[in-house]
Amino acid sequence: MNTPAHLIVGVAAFGKPDAPRVTGAALAGAMLPDLSLYVMVGVSIYLLGIEPRVVFREYYYSDAWQQVFAVDNSFVLWGGLLALGLCYRHAALIACAGAACLHLAFDFPLHNHDARMHFWPVSSWVFESPLSYWDSRHYGESIGLLEVAVSLLLCALLLLRFRKLLMRAGIALLAAAETFASGIWHFIF
Repeated sequence: MNTPAHLIVGVAAFGKPDAPRVTGAALAGAMLPDLSLYVMVGVSIYLLGIEPRVVFREYYYSDAWQQVFAVDNSFVLWGGLLALGLCYRHAALIACAGAACLHLAFDFPLHNHDARMHFWPVSSWVFESPLSYWDSRHYGESIGLLEVAVSLLLCALLLLRFRKLLMRAGIALLAAAETFASGIWHFIF
């Protein structure tokens, strides 16, 4: 899924209108499995001047980058943090780790050749799904439309749950970002 969709789902599942720290933790957890990708791509393209084609066709698939993705996309690590949060009844840790686990649960069946090692450090196995959230060769157009529809529905529900203007503006921004992010893949690929 696109990152904005992960953020929307994470807040819908774990956000609490009366607990901003918990909602912030849910946003953070939903974002963290993708953060290394954004940092490494940003540094490579904007600071080092490497062409996007090289970054996305070579660097992305390199052993070094895949090892980083294995850490922040590990069901084992995020599941352990979730278990810790549940054990200590720590609402923010539950929201953060729970949103990260939800992120991985949606990524797992929706990545084909760009899949990650979701069970690191126990295993380096990679599940290459027959489905992709973006690649039209693997039903990306249909899945992308479903992703946008579900995301916008969740945003409507979030607007009913969250009453503060700043949060509502953030939800509207996420809805716009998801709509844009899903649409742009059709122009690139």
